Amino acid sequence: MKRRSMMIGGAALFAAGLAFALPTGGATAAPKVGSPAPDFVGVDVDGKQVKLSDYRGKTVVLEWYNHQCPFVRKHYDSANMQGLQDSAAKDGIVWLTIVSSAQGEQGWLPPAEAKKLMATEKSAPAAKIVDPSGKIGKTFDARVTPHMYVIDAKGTLAYMGAIDDKPSTRVDDVPKARSYVKEALAAVKAGKPMDPAVTRAYGCTVKYGS
Repeated sequence: MKRRSMMIGGAALFAAGLAFALPTGGATAAPKVGSPAPDFVGVDVDGKQVKLSDYRGKTVVLEWYNHQCPFVRKHYDSANMQGLQDSAAKDGIVWLTIVSSAQGEQGWLPPAEAKKLMATEKSAPAAKIVDPSGKIGKTFDARVTPHMYVIDAKGTLAYMGAIDDKPSTRVDDVPKARSYVKEALAAVKAGKPMDPAVTRAYGCTVKYGS
């Protein structure tokens, strides 16, 4: 079921489709920080199988993505997301970008076109996973794009929620924001808990199929 956008900060944000990830009483239970992250098997834009548990022993970042969402565009057009991906890769962190838009919905692209877009954006995740059935997204209770998750080397969910504390589409807000993802990765590296370990993700609703 598609979730209703919420008006926050005036008509401009509402028009952009701002929504916050809120708890629900649905059948799919949300993963919990401090518990093992649910495993999944997906297929990337190259047609290769990607299994989360294959990366045990490494820190993993999951990023929910929709190239047509203005909140996602904010982080790609500013090169903030690409910078986080590059920094993570240099630190041995596995970054997985996941597209859970159903075929025909906003954000969906055929795998070949999704791969071309990576080159255009100069993004560099370890893999870009296509999830048109929404199975992976629903397993993680991903609600918006971008919705971010950090999993430590033991496979434990260490952080989930927003990329930062500025729920806007303005590129000039990026350098002023508190980067929750960057802080979470630093905390995991230091062997310390992230505080806060859960934040309210913001962005466009994930465009699951009906």
